[in-house]
Amino acid sequence: MTTSSVPTSRLRIALAQLNTSVGDIAGNCDKIVEWTGRAAAAGADLVAFPEMAVVGYQVDDLALRSSFVAASQAALNALAGRLAEAGHGDVVAVVGYLDGSDQVERRTGRPAGSPQDAMAVLYQGRVIARSTKHHLPNYGVFDEFRYFVPGDTLPVVRLRGVDVAIVICEDLWQDGGPVSAARDAGAGFLLSINASPYELNKDDARLELVRRRAAEAGCALAYVNQVGGQDELVFDGDSVVVDASGEIVARGGQFTEELLTFDLDLPTAEGLPPTTPVADGITVDHVLVSAEPAPAREPIAAPISERLDDEAEIWGALVLGLRDYVRKNGFRSVVIALSGGIDSALSTAIACDAIGAENVYCYSMPSKYSSEHSKGDAAEMARRTGVHFGTVPIEPMVKAFLATVGEAVTPLTGLAEENLQARVRGTTLMALSNQHGHLVLANGNKSELAVGYSTLYGDAVGGYAPLKDLFKVRVWELARWRNKAAAERGEVPPIPENSIEKPPSAELRPGQLDTDSLPDYPVLDRMLDLYVEQDQGRDALVAAGFDEALVDRTLRLVDLAEYKRRQYPPGTKITSKAFGRDRRLPITNAWRERSLRD
Repeated sequence: MTTSSVPTSRLRIALAQLNTSVGDIAGNCDKIVEWTGRAAAAGADLVAFPEMAVVGYQVDDLALRSSFVAASQAALNALAGRLAEAGHGDVVAVVGYLDGSDQVERRTGRPAGSPQDAMAVLYQGRVIARSTKHHLPNYGVFDEFRYFVPGDTLPVVRLRGVDVAIVICEDLWQDGGPVSAARDAGAGFLLSINASPYELNKDDARLELVRRRAAEAGCALAYVNQVGGQDELVFDGDSVVVDASGEIVARGGQFTEELLTFDLDLPTAEGLPPTTPVADGITVDHVLVSAEPAPAREPIAAPISERLDDEAEIWGALVLGLRDYVRKNGFRSVVIALSGGIDSALSTAIACDAIGAENVYCYSMPSKYSSEHSKGDAAEMARRTGVHFGTVPIEPMVKAFLATVGEAVTPLTGLAEENLQARVRGTTLMALSNQHGHLVLANGNKSELAVGYSTLYGDAVGGYAPLKDLFKVRVWELARWRNKAAAERGEVPPIPENSIEKPPSAELRPGQLDTDSLPDYPVLDRMLDLYVEQDQGRDALVAAGFDEALVDRTLRLVDLAEYKRRQYPPGTKITSKAFGRDRRLPITNAWRERSLRD
């Protein structure tokens, strides 16, 4: 905290934790105008919006289209005028957008016009400062070296006597660069605009990071993050403000749009700002808005939202991810194959929370192997939740297919006959989707996908897969948590206990259980955590205590299933190594894990 001997100015700052949509430039700009108005009504001196707020994030290869870059630039320039016309011109607005370089990038040789992850400061109808992200992440879900050229400036805006330095997302995560420059420039406040995707426990990592960078910069730090779903990513908000000692001053909620408004007593700058480049080749771009300290005013209470526990946090991500995928892609309803098992039950519960039970259509599609308790559990789930429910027996379709193929080509038996049942169900769901415009949800979990325990064009059919990044044990944990949460609110628990407690089975042959083909899920999930999440090899799994033969069989199943996973629908990212952009392995791949002793 600043001491009484240091002159201070009380800034009122608003962090706009917005849910933007990729490509909806007009809609995003409308939101920026609206939320700047809210900040102005609260008396804010400065309002900050997330990274790429004008165009949404991630834009992927849209960044390579000059027409898209030009549209972003035009919208940004028009936005300054719109804010002034709306009467909000006296609020300093920090807005992320997609820009294009105006010259050949000297370090990479990229041509003029190459896209840039940029930020602009808007004030009184003008763009008074611009800068570009310095550090470009190229790991996990990020491919920013593919798209952007890096920046080499740090804007420092003197507002009510306080020097405010502004950085973009990854510039906070990497050592050196703009944060060091902010410290050397003597900034009194550091603002970071972000589009940081959710994964479990990342909120703790962010808080630790923000505290460390505040100490390095020697000043208070505000971190504004976007919220919302974009394809497989979910952004959780969780904007946070700390003082120079790392103490939390304000913190936004998780998975909610909100305007986090707070007052900070910040040290005022003395004298004229320096004009020379500072650390790591970063040039400081000083801009004067106002030199006089803020007038005296009563401080407003800074909100500090409570943190969610792990299950509630994961649930929030799953619900928001599905809701935004449905809404932003123009769907109004979903359709689910409700089998009576735990996976389809959890998918249904997520869908009900995301878009309302009135927009969820579930169908039981029993075969001759479907148990009476499974059919009953599906009906009970529908009764508890109030979803639309129907039954479509598939046995006549399966018999007709078997007879036709058997007469024309060859009889189908064994695995071919088992998988036919799943494919008939998949075809039925797609027909209902085509007829009524539903989005089909696939119910597979991460454990099954890892070992290929799914049928292409059968239970793998769908436009979205809510459980894609949940191991099976986590599926059970979330089902129990959701039922407990309902009971605590005095509501009917949505998932039948029998769906949670019974041994899992695909029910494609008499008496079938998952354990006929797979290890017990707690054992399987621990192995998959080492092999998939942590990239450990065979010997590491054996050293961890797993049976060698079981390790060899499991790893072979995982390796051979890559072609199936590549064709699976998108699903909400929860872990640090989701199937998809996080884990990119070749389909055609002769490498197999062997003991190093061999």
